[in-house]
Amino acid sequence: MRVGTERMRRGVACAAVLGAVLTGCSGASGEEPGDGRARASAQAAGDGPEAAKSGGSVGAAGSACELPVTFDIAASWKPKAVDTKPAGGDDELARELADALLHQGPVTAACEIDAKPAGTIGFLRVWTGEPGDADARSVLKEFVAAEESAGKATYRTFEAADGVTGAEVTYQYTSKALEETKEERALAVTTKRGPVVLHLGGLDTEEHRAMLPAYELAKRTLRIG
Repeated sequence: MRVGTERMRRGVACAAVLGAVLTGCSGASGEEPGDGRARASAQAAGDGPEAAKSGGSVGAAGSACELPVTFDIAASWKPKAVDTKPAGGDDELARELADALLHQGPVTAACEIDAKPAGTIGFLRVWTGEPGDADARSVLKEFVAAEESAGKATYRTFEAADGVTGAEVTYQYTSKALEETKEERALAVTTKRGPVVLHLGGLDTEEHRAMLPAYELAKRTLRIG
């Protein structure tokens, strides 16, 4: 996702290599969000009776996405491993666009968890990187810096299950093509197998906030290994 005018190129990539890389590219879809959006908008993210219900977990060996971490996913959300070697043949432009979609800063797309079956439009995406000495906040700052038109970033620390700690950010992304600004957020942890970033986007800020209970569920159940 993330070289030069990344978001503009993503739109081109959707047309050029449709279905070859990250599903839905910007997170848009021709489907209507349905009742799930209204329900989720009224829910409080995090603990409480309105928190997202678990629909299983990902990350462990044999799960839909094998990762350096494990966490619960919200009911009806559908996880799928990202193919990091999409078909591009000898088309140099297609390969370049695919590469731009698959990488952001120090990490590479590994898994996307689709919210559409639950009634909202967007994805919780997981990115992984190579082992190194960078701490979670440094990884997260590189991730955000690689997303052109990202701004107003607010960083903080968080603690999840089993004492796992990491960095989290909320920021604004402005689409030059759509002349629209929306809220996004991400978190990062480091593991012996490399850093992991969880990113929540959404079609717009309303959709993003409607998906927050699922994001909070993933965050508070996050475990290393």
